[in-house]
Amino acid sequence: MTKTPESWTRTDDSMVEGAIRRGATRRDLMKMLLAGGVSLAAADLVLGRAGMALAATPVKGGALKAAGWSSSTADTLDPAKASLSTDYVRCCAFYNRLTTLDQTGIPQMELAESVESGDAKTWTVKLRKGVTFHDGKSLTADDVVYSLKRHLDPAVGSKVAKIAAQMTEFKAVDKTTVEITLASPNADLPTILATHHFMIVADGTTDFSKGNGTGAFTCKSFEPGVRSIGLRNQNYWKGGPNVDSFEFFAISDDNARVNALLSGDIHLAASINPRSTRLVDGQKGFALSKTTSGNYTDLNIRLDMEPGSRKDFVDGMKYIVNREQIVKSALRGFGEVGNDQPVSPVNAYHNAALKPKAYDPEKAKALFKKAGVLGQSIPVITSDAASSAIDMAMVIQASAAEIGMKLDVQRVPSDGYWSNYWLKSPIHFGNINPRPTPDILFSLLYASEAPWNESKYKSEKFDKMMIEARGMLDQAKRKEIYNDMQVMIAEEAGTIIPAYISNVDAISDKLKGLAPSPLGGMMGYAFAEYVWLAA
Repeated sequence: MTKTPESWTRTDDSMVEGAIRRGATRRDLMKMLLAGGVSLAAADLVLGRAGMALAATPVKGGALKAAGWSSSTADTLDPAKASLSTDYVRCCAFYNRLTTLDQTGIPQMELAESVESGDAKTWTVKLRKGVTFHDGKSLTADDVVYSLKRHLDPAVGSKVAKIAAQMTEFKAVDKTTVEITLASPNADLPTILATHHFMIVADGTTDFSKGNGTGAFTCKSFEPGVRSIGLRNQNYWKGGPNVDSFEFFAISDDNARVNALLSGDIHLAASINPRSTRLVDGQKGFALSKTTSGNYTDLNIRLDMEPGSRKDFVDGMKYIVNREQIVKSALRGFGEVGNDQPVSPVNAYHNAALKPKAYDPEKAKALFKKAGVLGQSIPVITSDAASSAIDMAMVIQASAAEIGMKLDVQRVPSDGYWSNYWLKSPIHFGNINPRPTPDILFSLLYASEAPWNESKYKSEKFDKMMIEARGMLDQAKRKEIYNDMQVMIAEEAGTIIPAYISNVDAISDKLKGLAPSPLGGMMGYAFAEYVWLAA
């Protein structure tokens, strides 16, 4: 059914406005509108209305201050090494990607003017002209080649090395054209290039402390584990941002983060724990910004260590998790029941037929008894570092205690959690930010050699299916394979995903322009470029 301007909703308007703020060209916008069912005749009217709305609302000036929830002395401005939300926010402020994602998850062009392929294996990237780095150097194809090739160098330690490994050849055809050849076809490449690690840096860069990118802010200062300050890039190719400066730091304690907002010290307190939202409710001059886009906190049971090496124990844990209670109590209703696989309901490839395991204490008890662990004390590591992990652990511990299963919940500090416990402890919690494609999720988290394989799941069959689906142009067949892979994860892996968490950012009413993103809260961590402060 074709949409007319009259049937175009405010949500639709926000989608168009968000795309404009991200630098979408008129051609990009027309493609998006036509794909959404808007008639060609109506598209001009819709674009005009969106343009007028944007022109009337943004205000220039002001010092934006925001606080995230995670940081460490390992904080980095090297996009390839970014691993925490704090890193992503800073990289989004100082750099750009070749592509970005609109609110529907569709790739839009950023530094690239176009990314095209006839066979999904050899891709041609045309770059925008007139883009410069903060040091005045013009963006060229050599910068793109260098940025992408870095991920293949083991010495760099890229967090997406496994994903980037499919890119086997890079060629600077001319100053504004890059040819990328993949080992095998992958129709997702434009989407992959929109992820945070694939920011473009200047050719030859080895010192990332100054954040020399093409982004909306220049780096005034950066202290790992402390804070960063960015200043408006006066030569920014998009013409923005709206604010004069952007200061970002982390306050790990949720209540302290909210109190910093309420006292006027910051404009945005990111990813508020559901139990802390009550501090904002009813407070004049403040609001909650909710985004549900695939973020989750999971309980990870390593299959290569005791007691996770006993399948009956792992299965028993999946039945003792009261998912509905976790959403109600631990998440205060800010979430949706999960089914132990990472592809969320907002993703087109989500397997809706895969139902969550029912809470069944008696079945869990029988499995624990069969595994020979009933009555033993089993350590479970949790921390505020993983959103709502402590509350989740308490719910699971209480349910287990009712059947005589002793879970020794050990709460450890946020500082150092990701370095010392995540991926290492036999049973521990993790927190995964949204990823736009199943292939990225599977490559990062479940492939046998995945860098963030939280439960050490290994399956040759799974690995082969992942590669087969990656380059498949038949979308129906591709979805069928992804459906089967989600079932394998839910039944075989040691990751328990009780719920998909609604990310909640607490904001001052002076902060305007915040919009949802498929890459998560804070507009997929790129909010600083697009928001403004009301006078």
